[in-house]
Amino acid sequence: MAVTTQSFAAALRHLGCAAFAAAALSVVDPTGMAMSAQTGSDIAIATGSVSGLPVPRFVSLKSDRVNVRSGPNKDQEVRWVYTRAGMPVEVTAEFENWRRIRDWEGAEGWVYHSLLSGKRSAVVVPTLKDDLVPLYESPDAKSPETARLQSGVLGQLKSCNGTWCQFVGKNFDGWIRQERLWGAYPNEKVD
Repeated sequence: MAVTTQSFAAALRHLGCAAFAAAALSVVDPTGMAMSAQTGSDIAIATGSVSGLPVPRFVSLKSDRVNVRSGPNKDQEVRWVYTRAGMPVEVTAEFENWRRIRDWEGAEGWVYHSLLSGKRSAVVVPTLKDDLVPLYESPDAKSPETARLQSGVLGQLKSCNGTWCQFVGKNFDGWIRQERLWGAYPNEKVD
């Protein structure tokens, strides 16, 4: 799959990855060091050298206790602990059985691969922090609202069509504009 350099950089900026957007013609090797990539109008999406899966990619935390370390081994210090299973994180690099991840607030560290799940989840990110984001009955802004969600609300992604995502959580189920979620890339389709 190829994407234009401009759309790749725009997607990275949307995700708050300004440093990566500025270097949209770089890819990350498994140790996390930037290396030169091809130049031109199209670039290939990088894949992890260990998993063969796209890097970056969204996954979720499998456990309600996930240690985040400063480096890719158990001898590295634990920088913090996630305590909420299902939280979306972005895999930004791979090294052996370790994955460097970034959360929706931009914090990065290394976790053991078995603590991550391929299940897709997302967090609501309004334009302004105190705004409520509408959830609709169908993927159409003219359809009835089923809920209004605060910043940080966690839910599962059932599907995304590139513009809208079916977003389900405790006491809500509906469609939300894809740009209001952290856990799906702009224009990404999720089945």
